[in-house]
Amino acid sequence: MNTLRNKVQLIGNLGNDPEIINLDSGKKLAKFSVATNDSYKNQQGERVTDTQWHNVVAWGKTADIIETYVTKGKEVAIEGKLTSRSYEDKEGQKRYVTEIVCNELLMLGGK
Repeated sequence: MNTLRNKVQLIGNLGNDPEIINLDSGKKLAKFSVATNDSYKNQQGERVTDTQWHNVVAWGKTADIIETYVTKGKEVAIEGKLTSRSYEDKEGQKRYVTEIVCNELLMLGGK
């Protein structure tokens, strides 16, 4: 049951091309957003689509694969864990970020 403690699985489409960052330590970081859609019918019987955006980060070999093969609009399946952090922006305001740290990525759809 330990493997279920902090596990996220999503299937969605990339909103933009991934941002690739090569750190001074030699590590590679990929940052991107994934959109997931949920459809339901409202009280009037009309179909409504709700789109949620998720911030995703990937490190190392996963970031290498993302840099090479993944672009805006591609459908991907992601498995990872949910993390939250805070930082101070340039104006001194405290900002909070929740993102998914991707452990596995599966490219879906055709070429």
